[in-house]
Amino acid sequence: MERAAPSGPAPVNAGRRTAAARFPEARILVIDDEPLNLELLEAILQNAGYGAVQSTTDPRHAGRLFQEFRPDVIMLDLHMPGLDGFGVLELLRPELEADRHLPVIMLTGDSRTEVRQQALSEGARDFLVKPFDAMEVLLRLANLLETRFLHLALKDHNRQLEGMVLARTRQFDESQLEVLERLASAAEFRDDDTGRHTQRVATLAETLALATGLAPDTAALIRRAAPLHDVGKIGIPDQVLLKPGRLTQDEFAVMRTHTTIGAQILAGGQTALIQLAERIARSHHERWDGGGYPDRLAGEAIPLEARIVALADFFDALTHVRPYRPAWPLDQVMTEIDSLKGRHFDPALAEAFLKLPLRRHAAEPNVGTPELGLG
Repeated sequence: MERAAPSGPAPVNAGRRTAAARFPEARILVIDDEPLNLELLEAILQNAGYGAVQSTTDPRHAGRLFQEFRPDVIMLDLHMPGLDGFGVLELLRPELEADRHLPVIMLTGDSRTEVRQQALSEGARDFLVKPFDAMEVLLRLANLLETRFLHLALKDHNRQLEGMVLARTRQFDESQLEVLERLASAAEFRDDDTGRHTQRVATLAETLALATGLAPDTAALIRRAAPLHDVGKIGIPDQVLLKPGRLTQDEFAVMRTHTTIGAQILAGGQTALIQLAERIARSHHERWDGGGYPDRLAGEAIPLEARIVALADFFDALTHVRPYRPAWPLDQVMTEIDSLKGRHFDPALAEAFLKLPLRRHAAEPNVGTPELGLG
């Protein structure tokens, strides 16, 4: 049998309402197979001012009532036929372990030490000995509820603090990213008069990521990290970075260090974005066949995001004028990418890239002899 607290007056001194006034929202679940015990406890609780009381004489309903009522305290009879108090504690163990500040008061006439010890070890917090004394019921209940609501208030406060810390962390991350992006732009302006190469690469990389089936949030993360792929160029001397024509072997060795310089600048990042940017900066010149740099990674050992940015970077670099060469015609760039798939580029990514509508991403080419002079 289940029921809510009775609505009529109860024979308990009304002065005892003050304890419940501190916890008017407290929900109390009472489980006792004796209807007279339930009536007495309901009367004590109602007269004291506790308005949210649910009760049952059938302990088998404890699980369902718990889920529906979500009590703040459980008053549980120890000795019941069929399913005793220990059985109910076992039934509710997952909920009690999830909410360690949910108190259970055992109702018992058994004062044996071993029984009390077992009850405490299985999750009970306190005891009420039958026959009940109204004042003791209210005092023990108030003490347990005070502890519970203090814990809930602290938990809510911690949640608010975590939210504030998260917001501040986001602000810090955004500020850090802005500084790095400005640094990348400063590096880019040195060999790209418009300073737009990094943003074009970012847009292309996101487009390719989406075309290959990556989730939109992952593609967006790649778009935000991609502009930092050449941040290491800030450490390359002008006589190498801006040299017209082919680089010597020694000069090319210097140019290659922009990958490790960039990775060093981005190293130690605490966010997924900066960590992603570090991988891209280091590995966007690796080659599918293992002939790239700086680590000579091959195939899928190259981070996927670096493989994606490598294609976008290659395409944009060739379709726009650089100090060391004119822009290539779009068709010639696409032919070059097709010839390099499986060697320079991930073949599956290259196939997907060749199917993209890329005309709008290419600049009008200058007339001149195409020459690979990529850093």
